Amino acid sequence: MTTWTNWAGTAVAQPRRVHRPRSRAEIAEIVTHAAAEGNRVRALGSGHSFTDIAVTDSDAIDLSGWTGIVSADMESGLVTVRSGTTLRDLNAALDVLGLAMTNLGDIDAQTIAGAISTGTHGTGARFGGLATQVAALEIVLADGSVVTCSARERHELFNAARVGLGALGVLSTVTLQCEPAFVLAAREGPEPLDDVLARFDELADGNDHFEFYWFPYGRNALVKRNNRQPPATAAQPLSKARRFLDYTIMENAAFGMLCRIGRAAPRLVPALGKLSSAALSAREYNDTSHRVFVTPRAVRFVESEFAVPRESVHMVLNELRALVPRLRDPVAFPVEVRVAAADDIWLSTAYGRDSAYLAIHQYVGMPYREYFTAFADIVGAVGGRPHWGKLHDLDAAALRELYPRFDDFLRVRKEVDPTGVFTNRYLDRVLGPVS
Repeated sequence: MTTWTNWAGTAVAQPRRVHRPRSRAEIAEIVTHAAAEGNRVRALGSGHSFTDIAVTDSDAIDLSGWTGIVSADMESGLVTVRSGTTLRDLNAALDVLGLAMTNLGDIDAQTIAGAISTGTHGTGARFGGLATQVAALEIVLADGSVVTCSARERHELFNAARVGLGALGVLSTVTLQCEPAFVLAAREGPEPLDDVLARFDELADGNDHFEFYWFPYGRNALVKRNNRQPPATAAQPLSKARRFLDYTIMENAAFGMLCRIGRAAPRLVPALGKLSSAALSAREYNDTSHRVFVTPRAVRFVESEFAVPRESVHMVLNELRALVPRLRDPVAFPVEVRVAAADDIWLSTAYGRDSAYLAIHQYVGMPYREYFTAFADIVGAVGGRPHWGKLHDLDAAALRELYPRFDDFLRVRKEVDPTGVFTNRYLDRVLGPVS
């Protein structure tokens, strides 16, 4: 029996069998045989969800051997990629073709299937999450059939499967609407948190991609403004020495050391937080889009993130700032704030509303339950929707109230997986059992 653990160590699985298909036919055969035996099937992805969404004690499908670009139409920008391809490898392959994804998050270790299935997003008031870039999906259903869905073909399945939680089938390929490669001008640096909040709407609307990190116990936020440059703009990246200093040394080695000190001596965490806030440095550079969107992350953490109506972000942050000093256990990691445009994907956290995302974190091995529970209460008061791949305690009854198309999703799920081949304990909680 193989033991599988996710990146953060918050989920552990011991699947009875781990399959490693290298073709669409093999994926279909695995599903068909498992269903015939009355077993359940989950795709593992790369383990970057913090929840137990991928956990199974039955049949697991490791898609790491099912990767690469299948086809690319340079005129339309449509690119079809195998589902086990990581965002890191996809970005590199698109770069060679002179193409790029429209928006990305700051981690690229996820598989494309896992990223869209859990609602992964970046930031930008005019841009949606990664699933909004999906033009078509090929899915292996519970009966082993392979179907394609898009806005024109099986559109209800498409509306459900773009953020499908792995509940509808195993994604075999994803077709993305890409665009010509572009350069982002990055401007990053510390600013007083109160000033950032006072100008929040101006900053969100005045930049293509805006986000900030608030370091608890400090007065400064790290503000990131990334803006698209005209075609043919030359990249002017940070030097190798500056990247090594900023990312390898300061944001990973040094910050990781401070976190380890804080874990060993919690009383020092507030002072260390103030130090981290005061030590933030400014930088400006131009680089290929995915090199700006993605940030190296070597320090491990646990995370909870909720999407709230954008207009409620000030209230939530005020409550969060008041909460942190009252906690029994201090907070070693910053709070991340991003924005996204409304979309029409049934289980997208941005369904039907322009959204602000607030993500809280804690260093691995440090207590976090009180913090995360209190945060959930704060965002719950404004209809916060939890990120499907990050820690939360909501169940199907609570989530039904947050998603207008929740029952439509369940109806499609029942149609394509009537016996619950693709369910697990996490899905039984957040969607309810298949009945």
